[in-house]
Amino acid sequence: MPCPRRHLVLAAAALPLLGIRPAAAQQPVTVFAAASLTDALREIARDWQAQGHPAPRLSFAASSALARQIEQGAPADLFLSADEPWMDYLQQRNLILPSSRVSALGNALVLVAPADQARPVVLEWGTDLLALLGPRGRLATGDPAHVPVGRYAQAALQWMGQWEAVAPRLARAENVRAALLLVERGEVPYGIVYATDAAASRGVTVVGRFPPASHPAVTYPFALTRRGEANPEARALLGHLTAPATRPAWQRHGFSLPS
Repeated sequence: MPCPRRHLVLAAAALPLLGIRPAAAQQPVTVFAAASLTDALREIARDWQAQGHPAPRLSFAASSALARQIEQGAPADLFLSADEPWMDYLQQRNLILPSSRVSALGNALVLVAPADQARPVVLEWGTDLLALLGPRGRLATGDPAHVPVGRYAQAALQWMGQWEAVAPRLARAENVRAALLLVERGEVPYGIVYATDAAASRGVTVVGRFPPASHPAVTYPFALTRRGEANPEARALLGHLTAPATRPAWQRHGFSLPS
């Protein structure tokens, strides 16, 4: 009687000849993504895996931290940044594939407060943020020295004429989710975060929205890294992330999409 195990081995060996790629042979994709993409990207990754692909390895942090890790040789296939300058940083060093780069998403900048202390704030030229913070209160956001949300926040505060006064009172977080957590815990009275992060939290309320003219547009460029260039799964996942089928998922989490 023929050995069933031998038949299985022969069948597996024949798959490549038939153009069928076993799931085990597919290379998992390592994605380095801005912290503000956490909830939406996890949902999309689950859908991707349900379609028969290996589960992507997702690493979330500030875009600056991720870009520097890639520069130092970290094995990322895709980089999803929360601003253009950090993608530029890698492109200038020939660490991404420029032809794969796409500005896939947009976001808004908001002022949040703990949910039980929320009162509306009009954000315009001359709004006295120090008065809002009180004598000892601090304003949480990403560190403007390198975290995208902090850079957007600095631009908005300069537009308001408040930067010089408020800068010494910043609680400079390592990423936008860390800044959000400071507000959720009541450790600071206010924070500047993205609208999507505020929407994902039950512990904060949006008390004001910064006018689009107050800061550079919040855009999210996606690209293959030079390592990911050789991984067909990485190319396929990048296509999936920017495909019409994923638009509802991004929008459910509050991101805006290019027209």
